[in-house]
Amino acid sequence: MKRLVAAIALATAPWGAVLAQFDHSHAAWTTLLKQNVVVIDGGKASQVRYAGLARDRAQLKAYLAALSKVTAAEFNGWSKPQQVAFLINAYNAFTVEKILTRYPDIKSIWDFGKVFGNPFKDRFFVLLGSESSLDGIEHETLRRKGAYDEPRVHFAVNCASIGCAMLREEAYVAERLDAQLEEQARRFLSDRSRNRYNAEKGALEVSRIFDWFKADWQSGHRGLAGAAPPGQSREQYFARYAKLLADGPGDQQVVADGKAPIGFLEYDWTLNDARR
Repeated sequence: MKRLVAAIALATAPWGAVLAQFDHSHAAWTTLLKQNVVVIDGGKASQVRYAGLARDRAQLKAYLAALSKVTAAEFNGWSKPQQVAFLINAYNAFTVEKILTRYPDIKSIWDFGKVFGNPFKDRFFVLLGSESSLDGIEHETLRRKGAYDEPRVHFAVNCASIGCAMLREEAYVAERLDAQLEEQARRFLSDRSRNRYNAEKGALEVSRIFDWFKADWQSGHRGLAGAAPPGQSREQYFARYAKLLADGPGDQQVVADGKAPIGFLEYDWTLNDARR
């Protein structure tokens, strides 16, 4: 009986409404990621098989087309976790497509140019009904004050570079988004090539993202889980992950107490290619 009712509903529904439904499981993107992302260093980093994605480009373009079909009105009717998952996945998928336009003759995303052809400012795709850019997704939408207030997106968006937080081996989905973002945070902060306590210097040496986006960690964000206290500093944030950033109990305590000076490591813009 239930199947009959469902079949009648489907048959009588406007075809536009049926076709417009977006797949919030992002299954097509997950399939591509599972086939072409190589997790390395005990799960702390990843490399990307761009050659494999080039072979799968038709499937990638189909997923990108599905993203581009979503209207602003449809997007605005979604929950915040659905919106954030959509935006992160869109950023990562369109970044991959950008790389593929020059692959294999590319060593860094900056090969496109820093002034003319800037890959982050180039409006090379349509999203939510408008021509958009990677910066448009990240800075104008995800980071817009009061929209989501979720700095952990910096552990999720991937700029096709070694210095960036790893490209996750699955799509982000609303029902698991908080757990996925937290795992990405722990992975990134555990990677001693990008974040670490230097016992000899008595200082934290962390990724440049904590410098470039300092305000995101101390603007009183509450994010998706509503857990962060207002006015939280970077030191307070690092204190929560002292055991990931430092080895010995004494060093961990320095970080946990928020007493470690902070320095920033050079950012590696080399392409995160598995063939490297």
